[in-house]
Amino acid sequence: MRIALVEDNRNLCRGIENALLDQGHAVDVLNNGEDADRFLATQGADLAIVDVNLPGMSGLQVVRNLRLRKSAMPVLILTARGDTGDKVAGLDAGADDYLVKPFDMAELLARIRALSRRRQTLKPVEEVIGSLTYNRAARKLCGTRGTLDLPRREMALFECLLDNAGRVVTKETIAETLYGSGSDIEPNAVELLVSRLRRKLHDTGVEIRTARGLGYLLDDSRA
Repeated sequence: MRIALVEDNRNLCRGIENALLDQGHAVDVLNNGEDADRFLATQGADLAIVDVNLPGMSGLQVVRNLRLRKSAMPVLILTARGDTGDKVAGLDAGADDYLVKPFDMAELLARIRALSRRRQTLKPVEEVIGSLTYNRAARKLCGTRGTLDLPRREMALFECLLDNAGRVVTKETIAETLYGSGSDIEPNAVELLVSRLRRKLHDTGVEIRTARGLGYLLDDSRA
């Protein structure tokens, strides 16, 4: 999942970013409200974590602008303001959840999982392609020979391709989805990841096809 992290406290931001990366998420870090507003309007994300007190533009305004653009992106407000009135203001601005600093990282990750499940209600919990069944809620991929035990990054790649099954996904889109925009990764990192996943999907009826010069697409070879 691609997460936009909008937080101006660099130390806290680094801690959250590392925790999210450990969970296999791609993270885009924004340190002021105006940059966050532009990023969410042009790049987007699967979920946003937004602090309230930001330089340039308040986090509440960032969320309001997001909702004015009719975006349904899940948003978690993260702030030191814990009064009921502050919580109401955040929720009224369009946030889906509210977490008060200081907080336990385990709780933040649990809330992110909950928001992710809410986001997935627009998609079937289970999808079948080839001989594989993918459970989005559990992030579990099963075939005729049992569960395919994929590392987090490979599972994220499979999910990205499945979300666009039958359509070409560019290497740039895959890199941004898996690593975050502007990530300093080797040019062949996506190719190597695709190659590893492709080998594990052998004989499942699912194929990762290469569209030369364009990207990759997931295809049901039994259809």
